[in-house]
Amino acid sequence: MIMNKPNVFELIERMAALIRSEERKRCAELKLQLVHFQILEYLAECNKYSDTPAAIANYLGMTRGTISQTLILLEKRGLIEKNQDQHDKRVLHIKLLLEGERLLNKAKPDFLFSKATELLPDNFDMLAGETVFTEALLALQKANNSQSFGICKSCQNFRQTSNGFFCDLTQENLTEQDSEKICQEYSAH
Repeated sequence: MIMNKPNVFELIERMAALIRSEERKRCAELKLQLVHFQILEYLAECNKYSDTPAAIANYLGMTRGTISQTLILLEKRGLIEKNQDQHDKRVLHIKLLLEGERLLNKAKPDFLFSKATELLPDNFDMLAGETVFTEALLALQKANNSQSFGICKSCQNFRQTSNGFFCDLTQENLTEQDSEKICQEYSAH
């Protein structure tokens, strides 16, 4: 019997299943649910425009109710804190606390990625592979009609000025740290 070579989407699905399996094991050891880990991980990677409950729900593809209940639990455990927006009191910003960061680092399966990297051939071009997966992700997001989310500094609204970094969409200055994080306002070139 001849088996067809898997396409990039099937490979992504298989890789995601392997990674999630390891994350579930590590989360169980730390008395975390996978959704807790996913929220903590997202908060560690998002910028100031994307640290709201609505952005978390959009990024993870979960209901706002699920996110709201999970945030209450994470706040009770001292892993996050909620802060009202200075300009719009209806908006809550979620901040990952040091204890949350510590727990996240314990739960991440970094050793799995390190071990897999060591097993790659010496001549493997990691950047070439990233392009395929980036394009596949963008295609999946479009097919799903979901927000694109992306790294701020690769957005068409990002601009480097003599004073630092600037977002043409929000008309605000950006820190270098924010420019390197995930933004829900991302727009591809």
